[in-house]
Amino acid sequence: MIICYILAAFFVVIAVVFLLGKGDELIAGYNTMSEEKREEIDIKRLRLLMAITMFFTAAFCLYLPFIGDNSRLSLLSTGIFIAVTLIMVILANTWAKKK
Repeated sequence: MIICYILAAFFVVIAVVFLLGKGDELIAGYNTMSEEKREEIDIKRLRLLMAITMFFTAAFCLYLPFIGDNSRLSLLSTGIFIAVTLIMVILANTWAKKK
């Protein structure tokens, strides 16, 4: 349970870093892109998506200890987490691109 709280705090700190306009080097793939590719990305939108994803992950980490051994609830929660993650990946590849 303590580990879940520590992980949640870690994700909240990272989310705040993204909201403050920092942490671009923490975004997988962005720091290895060429300058031409980086110009195609709206970094403010990408940071916002990453912050939302980190807050959602922190909430999920806080929720995990309350699931316990309930397999149905665990399966449902995991499905929701995967669905939200996929939505965020799709948004990062569409909404965060410059028009």
